[in-house]
Amino acid sequence: MDISVVIPVYGCRAALPELHRRLTESLNQITSSYEIILVDDFCPQNSWEEIEKICQADKKVKGLKMARNFGQIRAITAGLDQSCGDWVVVMDCDLQDRPESIIELYNKAQEGYDVVFAQREERQDSAMTKFLSKMFYKVYDYFTDGTYDSSICNFSISRRKVIDAYCSMREQNRAYTMFLRWLGFRQTAIPLKADARFEGKSSYNFRKKLKMALEIITSQSNKPLRFSIRLGFLISFLALIYLIYLIIRHAVVSDFAVGWPSIMGAIFLMGGLILAAIGVVGIYVGNIFDETKNRPLYVISDFRNVQDKEEN
Repeated sequence: MDISVVIPVYGCRAALPELHRRLTESLNQITSSYEIILVDDFCPQNSWEEIEKICQADKKVKGLKMARNFGQIRAITAGLDQSCGDWVVVMDCDLQDRPESIIELYNKAQEGYDVVFAQREERQDSAMTKFLSKMFYKVYDYFTDGTYDSSICNFSISRRKVIDAYCSMREQNRAYTMFLRWLGFRQTAIPLKADARFEGKSSYNFRKKLKMALEIITSQSNKPLRFSIRLGFLISFLALIYLIYLIIRHAVVSDFAVGWPSIMGAIFLMGGLILAAIGVVGIYVGNIFDETKNRPLYVISDFRNVQDKEEN
């Protein structure tokens, strides 16, 4: 198998026939030895019916149905576990990622690269989405001491050895693009124009994005813990300075005024800092708890054109 294309499916059911048509046209320009893996992440639009039709008409298409919604990244992992191509493409199902761009990614990879990312030009998203994405990567850069480009997305092509290395990492909190960056290998990115969504809107609201950001940062960096320690020492130092000031003022002016507002303010300030620090520690303890349970990353309830059913 030359190329595998892994696509998590959630929403955009109407886009699947057009996605399949454009994929087959593009892939046939590269090779006739390819497979398309559609992973239904418990889509509320019942996209599985459409996937079944496509699988029945085209045996080069594999269909996987998740037992429940496990999230985009785990759906990608399920598809990668089933893939067998020498090169593996990961892309979205909403046609924002152009199937025709796979040819450009593949040609660039033939120059000796192990991973080629798509760098979205003229991203067809709201101004708020673009802003939040940039802010997340700035925060992520700070906590991980790295440099990441917010225009780089999951749309990419990777050599088999890279995918095997990614699949060997079974952390519960996982980020596809960032894990590939961490793995190393020879990587590059090429600018590709992105289209608007075929239908509907993204299911990632602000709450989900914030939750994902916290999971990614706390699963890959312990810098928030060090940050809370520094903040605690800073507050303690400022409190000590203020205490010395009060003692000197009382000795010189004999005016040691202690009032209700200052006492309550200090209590609430320190209490809030302590709770925040405990909360940061709690997040890490929660991550450890999730990992020690060693539960499967996903569960497949149904499949089409796949030899064996697997749970991983």
